[in-house]
Amino acid sequence: MKIINFKDFDNEAQKEFFGKIEFEDLKDTEKIILDVKNSGDSALLSYCEKFGDGKFNSAEDFLVTEEEINSAFEEVGDDTIMVIEQVVKNVKSFAKKQLECIRELKFEKCNSTLGHKIIPLENVLCYVPGGNYPLPSSAVMTAVPAKAAGVKNIYLTSPRIEPQTIVAASLSGVDKIYRLGGAQAVSAFAFGTQTIKPVDKIVGPGNKYVTYAKKYVYGQCSIDFLAGPSEVLVVADDNANPELVSADILAQCEHDLDARGYLLCFSEEFAKKVQDSALRQLENLDTKEIASKAFEKSIAVVVESIDEAVQISNKRAPEHLELMFDSAEKFSDKFTNYGSLFIGENCAEVFGDYCSGTNHVLPTNQAARYTGGLSVFDFIKIQTYQNIDKAYAQELSCIASPLAAAEGLSAHKLASDLRGKI
Repeated sequence: MKIINFKDFDNEAQKEFFGKIEFEDLKDTEKIILDVKNSGDSALLSYCEKFGDGKFNSAEDFLVTEEEINSAFEEVGDDTIMVIEQVVKNVKSFAKKQLECIRELKFEKCNSTLGHKIIPLENVLCYVPGGNYPLPSSAVMTAVPAKAAGVKNIYLTSPRIEPQTIVAASLSGVDKIYRLGGAQAVSAFAFGTQTIKPVDKIVGPGNKYVTYAKKYVYGQCSIDFLAGPSEVLVVADDNANPELVSADILAQCEHDLDARGYLLCFSEEFAKKVQDSALRQLENLDTKEIASKAFEKSIAVVVESIDEAVQISNKRAPEHLELMFDSAEKFSDKFTNYGSLFIGENCAEVFGDYCSGTNHVLPTNQAARYTGGLSVFDFIKIQTYQNIDKAYAQELSCIASPLAAAEGLSAHKLASDLRGKI
């Protein structure tokens, strides 16, 4: 981990700290997307074999069968099933509480009615990565909010899908489970194939090829957001426990080589304690090879005040933000750009990853400047309606007609004028 004092936080250092990953045009990925769009199942079969998802006899083999789901439950075992069930319960409880915050709106004005309705999406795909590690937690985080929102058809796909992910998908209420991954899977569910129905929205994390594919198909269907590698930013004072700080940073670093940990602290001495602790902890990690390389590229900045920490953190807009300093709760409202906030040293980021109830599909790459994480709100539409009384229509026409004339839209004016004469 590189340690930088704020006074030495020059343009080069800031470029490294605030650097934003660009999703370059990946022409090979674009070819995959278009091949699947144009050729459907035959292209999917070819790419599944090419990229190691498996050699399937037919497109029907993409779908995980009921027999395979039952077999997965037997293989996973009761202890793991009980853990996943508890995770589903916690995430569902939080999602339902979120949904309670939105009410259908209806109000009367001049004997007329205006309002909005809350309508769930009909078809959603939950994408679950399966490259470095199986991620049953991502199956829960993507599918459970969709189920709570009332989505009619929930599909889930994952490359080289593992039994624990199948179990998590089933317990989360997924209707159909597929063994597909990569840009080809995104394209298949965006455009549809001979055997796959196109969806209204695709959610869930993925590698740069999946992210590029989501960006490409946006407009054909909706997506949650474009996410880069995982990241955590910890703000800690000298009273914080350096072992907890280093453990939380390493928990992000082990995701992949491009993952990053950031530390804002108030003394170089504390930064070195965190660094030394991380190096000791790395020795006992099975994921040391990945985590150590990501940790080497992580950055600690020594600041002089909370205000400096707030300024840097809000500009960085991290996926996960941890506050481990005295009176953290008092200052928490000053931090405004983050995917999810963790206040106090008891609040391990991994609890949010797995089981506290909030979602772990979060904006990265500074997307937290304009969006929050995945939630039940991603699976609903808020649609307005109106029922206008004759007298109110005449009143409104006196506003609409001159405005239409000012815009030069004569058919608009005609439609309004006719209501004014009824």
